[in-house]
Amino acid sequence: MIIRCYGARGSIPVSGKQYMKYGGNTTCIEIRSKNDEIIIIDAGSGIRQLGKRLLKEQRFEYTMIFTHSHWDHILGFPFFKPAHDEKTTINLMGCPLAQGDIKKLLAKSMGSPYFPLSFDQLKANINYSPECSITFKIDTIEISSINLSHPNLGAGYKFVEDGKTFVFITDNELGHRHRGGRTFDEYAEFAKGADLFFHDAEYTPEQYEFTKTWGHSTYIEALNLALAAQVKEFGLFHHNQDRSDTDQDVIVGKCREIIKKEKNNMACFALTQTTELTL
Repeated sequence: MIIRCYGARGSIPVSGKQYMKYGGNTTCIEIRSKNDEIIIIDAGSGIRQLGKRLLKEQRFEYTMIFTHSHWDHILGFPFFKPAHDEKTTINLMGCPLAQGDIKKLLAKSMGSPYFPLSFDQLKANINYSPECSITFKIDTIEISSINLSHPNLGAGYKFVEDGKTFVFITDNELGHRHRGGRTFDEYAEFAKGADLFFHDAEYTPEQYEFTKTWGHSTYIEALNLALAAQVKEFGLFHHNQDRSDTDQDVIVGKCREIIKKEKNNMACFALTQTTELTL
């Protein structure tokens, strides 16, 4: 299983020399199965770069799933070039109970007066399945989901292939339980023993004093969850829009110090929009 990140920024895309290392694109993750089948998670601004790569590789069929439908996770969809190619087939999956009808929400985001081209004008063949199963399978990858603790709900995902596990939980507030959200212990159990774990780490404890109930965790809370789940590698995700590369480096350093004090050998890093990992 190959995991590639094309956007790790939260809330809104950013640009500038202070964001060169970690990047300014919002959420988009690509997973490749051992058979090279393609799964795309979310359509933040990072999906634009992924689309260019897929066209270069002449790949025209993939499954797209969503954590939820807030702007920073869908705003890149109209700029996903394969969606404008008649050779493309997108198997679009969504759970209306967790995040609303994602096909209707994508169409609405492209509706007048917000965008000059309507969803119905896309040339790709888009197959929509309102998948609400707790577990399902795409090619050789077994997938299970867990509700996010986030305004308007959403889903985190676990991907398992050949005994290797990747868990992706973004936009999840561990310090406040939103309607439909789960407890800290439930998230720890969901991610238990994962080989690779990405979690929302948008805020510092100081920032969180002003942003409680906004739907995101502090990096300390995310780290504590990773430690409780005994994961092997932990990636900080959904970086605050105002956090510079230097500030993010400081946070990674603090996390590594805590891990060392806990006498734990868990690897810790922050995602960039060019990160590629293989399990």
